[in-house]
Amino acid sequence: MLLTCPYCGFSKTVAPDLVPHGQVKVSCPRCRQDFPLTPTPTTGTVDTLENRQQGEPGEVVSQIPAENLPKAGFWLRLVAALIDMSIVLTLQLVLGAVLGFTGIALLGADDSSTINLFLLMVLFTYVLSFAYYIMFTGYCGQTPGKMALRLKVIRCNGEDIGYGRAAFREIPAKFVARILLCIGYLMIVFDCQKQGLHDHIAQTYVIKL
Repeated sequence: MLLTCPYCGFSKTVAPDLVPHGQVKVSCPRCRQDFPLTPTPTTGTVDTLENRQQGEPGEVVSQIPAENLPKAGFWLRLVAALIDMSIVLTLQLVLGAVLGFTGIALLGADDSSTINLFLLMVLFTYVLSFAYYIMFTGYCGQTPGKMALRLKVIRCNGEDIGYGRAAFREIPAKFVARILLCIGYLMIVFDCQKQGLHDHIAQTYVIKL
């Protein structure tokens, strides 16, 4: 019989004699959410995630559409953002200090060198911030802040976001969301899918795992 997680759509076939009698809860191996056991009898082969990873053929099992997955609200996303901001700020301060002292040691402390070094450090902080969000989000859809709160960024079609879409979401889309007093972020409170303006522009959701 087939067991399907209602949160992330992960499916797995199990032998009927391994399923205990009575109403019990099971834990999804992918998203770690607990849900009531509601097995579905299956016939033939089923194309579960494990089968696809092993290259085994089978019938495709429809997963939950991305618009039906549980979405992260404004306050949950704000806490994750504050965690990420703390990490980025710490990296900027530590690495920026190293860059500054190294620059002074190599270039000296005259006015011209100080101005050039200051501009270099400003550029460095922006590059570091963009790299942090783009690399983590593009790699797995989760920055450390989102990992801590079990959130993930996905595309509206349910696919992984990828580096290109992550860069588009983090730079131009978030720039638009920040203008006019960050109203684009406040849209998360009122949007039915809890999407900010940058999510609408980049066609992404932030889901709860």
